[in-house]
This record gives sequence, C-alpha cells and structure tokens, in this order.
Amino acid sequence: MSIENPSLQESHPNSILSYVRDLPNICSLAGLACTTLAIYYSILGVYSAAMIGMIWAVAFDWADGLIARRMKGRTGDDRIFGGQLDVLIDIVSYGVTPAILLLSYGKFDPIFLPGAFLMLAASAIRLSYFSTFGLAGGTKYTGLALDNNNIILVFVFLFEGAFSGGIFSSVLYASGLGLAALNVSQIKTPKLSGNPVNVLILAAYTLGMTAIYGWKLL
Repeated sequence: MSIENPSLQESHPNSILSYVRDLPNICSLAGLACTTLAIYYSILGVYSAAMIGMIWAVAFDWADGLIARRMKGRTGDDRIFGGQLDVLIDIVSYGVTPAILLLSYGKFDPIFLPGAFLMLAASAIRLSYFSTFGLAGGTKYTGLALDNNNIILVFVFLFEGAFSGGIFSSVLYASGLGLAALNVSQIKTPKLSGNPVNVLILAAYTLGMTAIYGWKLL
C-alpha cells in the first residue's frame, strides 16, 4: 500500500485532470488509445489491425517527447507528471500488449504463459532500471529500449503468411523471449527518439506498415 504525503497534496493547487490539457500528455494518451485497440484486436485475432495499433502507439510515444522538448512554458510539475505518465503507458504498450499478442496467437495455450510473463517482467524491470538510473552517460540506454519491442514485432509479423500457424507461433515466442533478454541486457543503445532524422524514419515506417496491414484487412 502506498502512503501519500498529505502535506504535499494540501500544498498542490492543481487538480489531477488539469494535466490532461498538456499537449505532450494528450499525445501520450493518444498512444494509449492505440494500445487499447491493439490489445482488443489481438484478443479478437485480427492481427493486422493489432499491428497498426502497436506501431501508432510508438509514433505517439515519440511525438510526445518531441513536442515536450520544443514546448515553452511547461512547468516542472508538467514535466514530472508527463514523465510518470509516459513510463506507466510504456509498460502497457510495450510489455502488456506484446504479451497478450503472444497469448492470443498461441490460442491462450498455457505453454505460452511463461513467455508472456517473461516479456512482461523484463519490461517492468527495464522501466524500473531506467526510472532509477536514467541514460548511461546521459546519451545511451542500458538494454534495448522498450519501444523497439513493438517496432520489431510489427516487422516480424509481416512474415506470418510464410509459415504455418504452429510454426509462426514458435517464431513469435522466440522473438518475444529474445526481445525480453535484450531489454534487460547490458548492451548500450542510442536514444533514437531524440533525433529528428530518426523521427522521420519512424514516420515513414509507421505509414508504410499502416498501408501494408491496412491492405491485408481489405
């Protein structure tokens, strides 16, 4: 049970929902909406729609950081609140969603539960480490950043049609476990979302994947 500090609450004039007016936080919540759709369609087995939701969740995640860095007049409270909101949404977008995708594709067979747990646990550990220690040397992540989970899984799913359902479920299982291992590894990876060129590449990737998976839905 968490214990809130009443003196801090009494001295804080802003309501909880007042922070929703902050544009970066609106972007974060838009990404959460995409994640909700990805979870919904994963459970239904409409995986092309789920892939679209997953990649747009990354796009909005990158957008909120880009907007936050360029906005003027944001208070310290806005930044702290936005950072906490971003972390909480990340665990859903890049931990819960891939785990549900794996379970759904495996027809919720119990054999997929350990993989789903390891993916989710690795995400939680990775985010806790980042929240505690930040970037290594101020420029690089320790372990694979979680947004890469969605970026890579959306690409892997392009090859679903090349395998039978049973074989591809094993490919997806192995991919999820591999990403989980990289999330908690000691490898150093650059912060891609802060580079304008990388943002343009992600935008092109997002639109391309949306077109491909949208075509598959027709």
